[in-house]
Amino acid sequence: MNAPAHPTHWVPELAQRAIPEALLTALQTRFGAQYSQAMAVREQHGRDESAFSLPPPSAVVFAESTQDVADAVALAARHKAPVIPFGVGSSLEGHLLAIQGGISIDLGRMNQIVSINAEDLTVTVQPGVTRKALNDAVKSEGLFFPIDPGADASLGGMAATRASGTNAVRYGTMRENVLALEVVTASGEVIRTGTRARKSSAGYDLTRLMVGSEGTLGVMTELTLKLYPLPEGISAATCSFPTIEAAVRCVIQVIQMGIPIARCELIDAGTVRMVNTHSKLGLREEHMLLMEFHGSPASVKEQAETVQEIADEFEGHAFEWATTPEERTRLWTARHNAYFAAIQSKPGCRAISTDTCVPISKLADCLLDSVSEADASGLPYFLVGHVGDGNFHFGYLIDPDNGEERRVAEALNHQLVSRALTLGGTCTGEHGVGLHKMDFLLTETGSGGVDMMRAIKRALDPHNILNPGKIFTL
Repeated sequence: MNAPAHPTHWVPELAQRAIPEALLTALQTRFGAQYSQAMAVREQHGRDESAFSLPPPSAVVFAESTQDVADAVALAARHKAPVIPFGVGSSLEGHLLAIQGGISIDLGRMNQIVSINAEDLTVTVQPGVTRKALNDAVKSEGLFFPIDPGADASLGGMAATRASGTNAVRYGTMRENVLALEVVTASGEVIRTGTRARKSSAGYDLTRLMVGSEGTLGVMTELTLKLYPLPEGISAATCSFPTIEAAVRCVIQVIQMGIPIARCELIDAGTVRMVNTHSKLGLREEHMLLMEFHGSPASVKEQAETVQEIADEFEGHAFEWATTPEERTRLWTARHNAYFAAIQSKPGCRAISTDTCVPISKLADCLLDSVSEADASGLPYFLVGHVGDGNFHFGYLIDPDNGEERRVAEALNHQLVSRALTLGGTCTGEHGVGLHKMDFLLTETGSGGVDMMRAIKRALDPHNILNPGKIFTL
């Protein structure tokens, strides 16, 4: 196994804070059955889908209302104890881990649709509503919410990490689709940011500040989101390619020609094999693009025909259509399960995931060099990407108890991120910084940028109780 000779980043030193018994007693008194110190509950709230293994929080509060969140944060603030918001635990970057100890606030029971305003194409929800639950609730209105990170994540968690996913090439990310928020601040105060209006010039854009803040500036307790009409016509297709380069060059031309493709996903041949095994499919085990087109039946047909002509120029073949909802759902479910298919392919493994995003013109350069390095390392991996917007993911599969495999994976990750930054890209297109990308954030933004973030954090959370130890250290 050949490891690149580069420094690696793993996890900062634990700096556990003492949690006063007085706080635990106060929380027990206030929340009763909504409070737990059971080890099984704490451990459930002390792990996510990342490769980190850290001690669990000291206790868990199951919030059922904004007032519950405000009271829990106010009590923690009185004792200067950390609080960590918890959605469904699908983070890949350690966002919900109690790096400094503290109290987990589970928002899963705050799962109500507050209001659907179909005429304005907006919806207001509590943070524990998941994306699938939201789409089930609004489809009868002929509407849908397009942000699709794969996992059935909570909308609060998606906003906190500025998530995106397969539809981002057409519909944008959570940044573009959150209009307003209700937020509990570090003192336990409840504030509102934004309105249901589609634009505003009223003061600082606090909504954008909170979206992507990863729970470090406030706890979101209500979100107002944009909705979109369900497309009249939808068609999905798969197309196979002899090389990854051919597939990527095809995507670049599709985007540069301005074709309004809704989804454009790359799955390399090795990952297709994993998906076939896991989801019991019979996809051709070659490098593949999985695409979807939205619009009127005529426009969908025109888009698809144009893309097929472009694919032909790059030796694309075996163009197969999935026109029924059942066929499309089966394909996209298989794509979303690629992570779990990969984990299943190496029993007991964990994945060191990457999340770089580069300008579309640099996609081939970044991706192909990274594939070569991963192949040379001998470490098993999976590769998928939202390549329509220049975002792709390697998952290096490691034995979590094998220090050498972990070192190789982190070194590969370091080289990939360094390459992406050199090409004008970012260390994280959608997963967020969390614990894993703090060093990379400093490289990307420079010390001045991180210092400005620290200044905002200190101003809004002077005792550093909101998800401390994430994004940067104080």
